[in-house]
Amino acid sequence: MRILITGAAGLIGGEVANRLSARGHRISAMVHSNPDVLGNDGQVPALHAILPGDVTQPGLGLSAATVGDHDLLIHCAATTRFDLAEADYRVTNIGGVANALGVAKAGGMAFLHVSTAYVCGPRGGTIGEDDALPATGFANGYEASKAAGEALVAASGLRWAIARPSVVVGDSGTGAIRSFDTTYAAFKLIAEGRVRHMAATADATIDFVPIDHVAAGIVALAETMAAAAGGRFHLVSAQPVPVTTFAAAIASYPQFNAPTLTAPEAFDLAALPALERRLYARVAGRYSSYFQRAPRFNDARFQTLTGLACPPTGFAYLKRLIDHCIAVGFLTGDADQASCSGPNGISSDGSTRSAFGSR
Repeated sequence: MRILITGAAGLIGGEVANRLSARGHRISAMVHSNPDVLGNDGQVPALHAILPGDVTQPGLGLSAATVGDHDLLIHCAATTRFDLAEADYRVTNIGGVANALGVAKAGGMAFLHVSTAYVCGPRGGTIGEDDALPATGFANGYEASKAAGEALVAASGLRWAIARPSVVVGDSGTGAIRSFDTTYAAFKLIAEGRVRHMAATADATIDFVPIDHVAAGIVALAETMAAAAGGRFHLVSAQPVPVTTFAAAIASYPQFNAPTLTAPEAFDLAALPALERRLYARVAGRYSSYFQRAPRFNDARFQTLTGLACPPTGFAYLKRLIDHCIAVGFLTGDADQASCSGPNGISSDGSTRSAFGSR
């Protein structure tokens, strides 16, 4: 199959390109500011072409000859930041989808769109793959923009499918991840004790999903587009991690500091030390909604079509993620640096504490 991948230099796009290439497909990798297309293990895939492009431009900046030479477009390109203005999301995550759809239509391609499971908004409980999406009330502009992008895909008239990963983290077996993006930045601040308090509900869970499961799922959908067409598919763990387990995994390392989890109604940002308050507002706090909801994503349709089930993502998996972060130097392994008097002067006893009960 002749496949065009947008966002091919990104974490998901690079691993998908690597796997599809290894399976004999002809891959054209569209890149923008970063020209390096790599698998999660750093491997350089065998590519048909690396194409400079721009999702904010009509036609993606690609030639008509290129557009007409592909069977499938996998749209991975997006901004995953939570702190942008609405206009930025509209240009990249919504306008980018519209432009990619235009290219797929011009080239007679099928369209596989990579979205997020969190288009469900802040609701909890069981989330079905066909559940209606909310019109408003999203936790952040990223989620809202991805929901808007999905609406464009569904109305496109193309042969389409939507893949919805949850919170993508390291490999299920090794914990390894090629790049430490926004989620890991917040985790680093928490683990190293620079952000010591998080607003969280007692029943909150986070659906961490390994990059290998996500990439394998996208590959499987790409190879079964005839059967996948018109479907929305959750690429998730389906076994969400309680935030208390997340905190306990951090606390199991003596050099790290588990966050104090405080019920949202009792959380007082103004009471935090000045530096912690700034870091919370600028980074960690943007993820606070994930500590205050408990969705359970049903992936029955995905499993039925692909036969794929996510590997376990419990406490042992969290430890593998942390071990990898230490091994590559992303998290400090120096107990002195993350001790009671950390490098930023924020004191803590390093214990696992919660304002809504013990664990």
